[in-house]
Amino acid sequence: MLKIKNLHAKVDGKTILKGINLNVKPGEVHAIMGPNGSGKSTLASVMAGHEDYEITKGSISLEGEDLSDMDAELRSHKGIFLSFQYPVEIPGVSVTNFIKTAINATRKAKGLQDMPANEMLKKIREKAALFEIDSKFLSRSLNEGFSGGEKKRNEIFQMAMFDPKLAILDETDSGLDIDALKTVANGVNKFINKENAVVVITHYQRLLEYIVPDFVHVILDGKTVKSGSKELAMELELKGYDWIKEMV
Repeated sequence: MLKIKNLHAKVDGKTILKGINLNVKPGEVHAIMGPNGSGKSTLASVMAGHEDYEITKGSISLEGEDLSDMDAELRSHKGIFLSFQYPVEIPGVSVTNFIKTAINATRKAKGLQDMPANEMLKKIREKAALFEIDSKFLSRSLNEGFSGGEKKRNEIFQMAMFDPKLAILDETDSGLDIDALKTVANGVNKFINKENAVVVITHYQRLLEYIVPDFVHVILDGKTVKSGSKELAMELELKGYDWIKEMV
């Protein structure tokens, strides 16, 4: 599904990614780990098509289609979803209206008519019930006044509504207490199926106790330096990243 080969990228003239390799198949969960400044969030931004980042070498493709020259909007229409570490507030735009607009924009890009109102409402109700979100929440302005946990739950709700092929979760566990973490993880686990894939970016093994990865990849200084099973995350928790640095 997602193939990244020898990816190099820079921002503001500085090279951050210096050789990332990743191969994600449908139905898989991949965890990207590494210390601060290793390039994890840069990788998320490059995959999603953030305009400030420039690919200088290597390739990135989704289902065999090169993404390199696609902007963020087109990539989202192709099925890429990015859950932000710090979701922005959009006063005056309700959660429901934001979701309706985004879904219909993607349908328009595919040559489809807007989703019928009754079908949209049914889908919103089904997903809201699945993630234990009440109607009052859906009428609030997007992320305005939301707690950290509410913002992250809202992003996972959006993910379920958009039903992307590839979901990228950039440090979704940042700032969450244990209850909020369990809620978010439960939502992600309900989303995963054989037709989609998830890339989880995190510092800590804690999140991976609830979203169990098929593969774990460690990034240091912009390079993929080690890959393994979920047990690799447990080793990192015990030994720290210095253990990896000594090996490369």
